[in-house]
Amino acid sequence: MPIGEEQHNESATGMLRGRSIIGFGRGKGNGVAFHAFDPQTGQACEPAFTSANAEEIDHAIELAATAAPKWARASGTTRAEFLRAIASRLETIAARLIERAHLETALPMARLKGELARTCDQLRLFADVVQEGSWVMGRIDRGDPKRTPTPKPDIRSMLRPLGPVVVFGASNFPLAFSVAGGDSASAWASGNPVIVKAHPAHPGTSELVGRAISESVHSCGLAEGLFSLLFDGGVTVGQTLVEHPLVKGVGFTGSYAGGRTLMDLAASRLEPIPVFAEMGSVNPVFILPGALEARGEHIVSGLYESFTLGGGQFCTKPGLVFLPEGRASEKLMRSLEALVSAAAPFSLLTTGIRTAFVRAREDRRRCADLRTVIAELNDWSHNSLQVGATLMETDVTTFLSRSELSEEMFGPSTLLVTHSDKAQLIEVASMLKGHLTATVHGTEQDFQEFFELIQTLETKVGRLIFNGYPTGVEVCHAMVHGGPYPATSDGRSTSVGTQSIFRFSRPVCFQDCPHQLLPAELRDENPLGICRMVDGAMTREGIAESR
Repeated sequence: MPIGEEQHNESATGMLRGRSIIGFGRGKGNGVAFHAFDPQTGQACEPAFTSANAEEIDHAIELAATAAPKWARASGTTRAEFLRAIASRLETIAARLIERAHLETALPMARLKGELARTCDQLRLFADVVQEGSWVMGRIDRGDPKRTPTPKPDIRSMLRPLGPVVVFGASNFPLAFSVAGGDSASAWASGNPVIVKAHPAHPGTSELVGRAISESVHSCGLAEGLFSLLFDGGVTVGQTLVEHPLVKGVGFTGSYAGGRTLMDLAASRLEPIPVFAEMGSVNPVFILPGALEARGEHIVSGLYESFTLGGGQFCTKPGLVFLPEGRASEKLMRSLEALVSAAAPFSLLTTGIRTAFVRAREDRRRCADLRTVIAELNDWSHNSLQVGATLMETDVTTFLSRSELSEEMFGPSTLLVTHSDKAQLIEVASMLKGHLTATVHGTEQDFQEFFELIQTLETKVGRLIFNGYPTGVEVCHAMVHGGPYPATSDGRSTSVGTQSIFRFSRPVCFQDCPHQLLPAELRDENPLGICRMVDGAMTREGIAESR
């Protein structure tokens, strides 16, 4: 189906239409209207966007279901060409895209340029993975008809796609965790069509990216149902998508409340489906005695930069810091207090995020055993979404007695907790819920003395950082950006790195299958040259002769 005149005009003028992208078509634009807002001024950004209606949602899902079988059978080379095409098109519209993202998020231009580069890099990384092909985890156990007392069947298995996947754009990463972000890239790479529910905070950015993807689908000669982008100023579209019987999986990055709602919706379906939700994390930091004495001032600057990076709106923000009582800790806390007091205001992304941050901060200020330092807002405007950086201090006894102190505050804040001995620290680590990360600053002697702490933290998080900071997630093969519940809905998964491809796939086994019906990945001759397990041993060699 050719792209219509309207879409050609969009590409030529860069004009935003404010309507959902459904395959190669556009929504009618007769749904409920909403706007994005400039976080720095509170002013509405034009144009208005219209929410998708029930008919448009159904059409997008039906297109995806139609495209699913063919895309599931597409070669790794075809999938790789598509992913690289998206990256190239995003780079051609970089200036316009970054300008719009800055308007809708107030994130610095340099940060957005880096985020766009990351988005394109991860698309190309997945392209490399699927073109090479070994990710499917092919396994072959050859049959043995002479085995006694019963013959052994020929059994072969590999990973296959789930079907249409719904991806929810994230508020804090308008590019890398949104329309063409890691969830979408990994779902396409594993052979699934994708329907994106755009985040209402940056719909213009989403539309620009969505058009680049739609054009890539067309230029690569692929089925239009491979991608659709649906707008909604509320939650109705997202709920409808998750409940639709043709949807087979969900990717989500956002709040605990939002992720938990999607999990419950998916579980209550007649056919439950997996939801891979990243739902927030406090990311505790443990500063051990030797490190505190040796490099306390260096830790202060790194910690401050980490918990205020992006206005503290990173899912890996260090929101909880444990350190031993004493003069060295007092010095660190006063140095950190000086940095916080002098900090310029930070713009938060949405009214909802700011309201939740201020409410949590005020609740904690009323805690008698909690000291709070908040930077002044000299240029406060009631129309903006700005807040001051916040530093809180307490002791471990208070922390352990108040469960709300271990909850996430999404914004530029952190809580310092002093403890008196190793036993208290182990107790704290044992009571922690699931988190994305935990960070330990220590010397070689510290790591030996506090090895039990490190062993405990391994059971609580997806990534352990040593003498560093949790913000800054490398996109690579070994990265794990996940963690036990409630950090994510499934602690066995990651939403960053090439292992995230496994979320949207499932193992399928072929027993005594005629050779001509087998997928190429499982044929004797191994025409793709991938790495497979054959009779228990990893090899790229073909099978000369089956038993």
